[in-house]
Amino acid sequence: MKVLLINGSPHAQGCVFTSLTEIAQELNKQEIETQIFHIGSKPIIGCQACFACMETGYCVFKADPVNECIDLAAAADGLIIGSPVYYASINGSLKAFLDRLFFLKSHKYNLKPAAGIVNCRRGGSTAAFDQLNKYFTISGMPVVSSQYWNMTHGTAPEEVKQDLEGLQIMRTLARNMAWLLKCIDHAKSTIPLPAREEWTATNFIR
Repeated sequence: MKVLLINGSPHAQGCVFTSLTEIAQELNKQEIETQIFHIGSKPIIGCQACFACMETGYCVFKADPVNECIDLAAAADGLIIGSPVYYASINGSLKAFLDRLFFLKSHKYNLKPAAGIVNCRRGGSTAAFDQLNKYFTISGMPVVSSQYWNMTHGTAPEEVKQDLEGLQIMRTLARNMAWLLKCIDHAKSTIPLPAREEWTATNFIR
């Protein structure tokens, strides 16, 4: 079993990476393979709702790592997304990245356990945390919780390492993710997956 951890910060080894590393180490202890994927610091174009991915399964914009991550997320058994908090929300590059990662691709990630984590200096973390969870709940992905909201605090990795409760929250999240993945794997042979109805789109303006 494998969990993909997406580092949505422009800083490859900053605060978000520090939190994700704490999670990855605990997942590895639980015999779960991990991969930390960094979205990079280059510009990422936002989704333009061209619907081309409906036919191909991939985004038409190929200059950034979104398409690479689509394959990694589809192949993984679980997904964790980390973001810094900018103006009480996830950062703009990650927002553009996730819009294209998820738009018309829910079937690729359906029923994969997922969690979001955020890091902030002081405030705005709950709003950003809520923002991440919306990607999962619209995609039929079970949301994995911890002992508190999945957040750490600090303006540098050294400060995050001093947030003892925050790091404990990350480890608890990892153990809960590992437990759920193992439960799902065990149940596959005896419990059928939920039946899926054909999508009924209801537009409010016709």
